[in-house]
Amino acid sequence: MSKPLFAVLLSGCGVYDGSEIHEAVLTLLNIDKEGGTYHCIAPDVDQHHVINHITGEELNEKRNVLVEAARIARGNVKSLKDINPNDYHALIIPGGFGAAKNLTKWAFNGPDGQIDAAVKKIIFEFVAAKKPIGAFCMGPTVIAKALEDTEHVPVLTVGSIIAPSLYDIASISAGIEKTGAVATMATVEEIVYDEKLNIVSTPCYMMDASIYEINFGISKAIKKIMKLV
Repeated sequence: MSKPLFAVLLSGCGVYDGSEIHEAVLTLLNIDKEGGTYHCIAPDVDQHHVINHITGEELNEKRNVLVEAARIARGNVKSLKDINPNDYHALIIPGGFGAAKNLTKWAFNGPDGQIDAAVKKIIFEFVAAKKPIGAFCMGPTVIAKALEDTEHVPVLTVGSIIAPSLYDIASISAGIEKTGAVATMATVEEIVYDEKLNIVSTPCYMMDASIYEINFGISKAIKKIMKLV
């Protein structure tokens, strides 16, 4: 029997302008650990901007999301436009500000921000095919935007207001609700499973957590998705 094949949607490389590297690498590690395999995928578009990860300042340069994602993928990355969902068993969206700057524009316009058309298309196709999707950190906001104004009402989490966080979990959750999705609370160790749409979400670094703690949630999510596939 062949190994389940996951498509891991990246948004660049680096928490402030791309994919959160810990979340992305731990996703790949847990897929491999649970007996799956993966292709890293990314849109072939320019990043919204480039951030100096030491100072937080915006740099006067351009970078490409696909090229930057290749850093995490060790060069083995596919352009989103070349992806056929029929070839995959599941889709995973790690977090990082890239999810809210490159895949969507949530970071700038909240739930009113646009979503990349190719990102929206692939998410909708996975949902329509009833294939599992994992969404970590800010990943659930991408799901919410992709399914906005459709028949689908996803149940998602970006964290909990009863545990420490560097972000406004209440506001982001309200934004998710504004798209027509359902936002629910969960801690870094927990997952939320939308049984109807086969979507598994977990907060990761949306909460004030260690790398060990975010791995706990990612591991649970990948185990759950492996059972679904």
